Amino acid sequence: MTNLPHSIKSSLDSAEVVSKLPDVVLIGEDQWAYIQKWYNMTQRELQIARYVCQGLSNQQIANNLKIQQGTVKTHMRNIYRKTWVNNKIAMLLRFVEASNTLSVPLNTPVQTAVPAMQPIS
Repeated sequence: MTNLPHSIKSSLDSAEVVSKLPDVVLIGEDQWAYIQKWYNMTQRELQIARYVCQGLSNQQIANNLKIQQGTVKTHMRNIYRKTWVNNKIAMLLRFVEASNTLSVPLNTPVQTAVPAMQPIS
């Protein structure tokens, strides 16, 4: 950012820029329900996954859910195992990929609705 003119840098540093960003919904409610079903996630794992996809840190998630940060990490390990990923970015990409292929109703059997996914490294 050091190469930007001072006026642009000041604008980028202000919270006003952040407040003007539009809300982007990558994964809708129906898609979250389907993802939970497809990956056999618990309700708490789903809550944590949603917070992660919103960009919250483990500490922020722990504060919001009134649980210990270590508990969040345990849930994250379980989510990674169930989704075949090993980091938060890969998890988000996995969910976005799944949500883009999920144009089927929730009552469709999971085995036929989503193609088999390979692990993301």
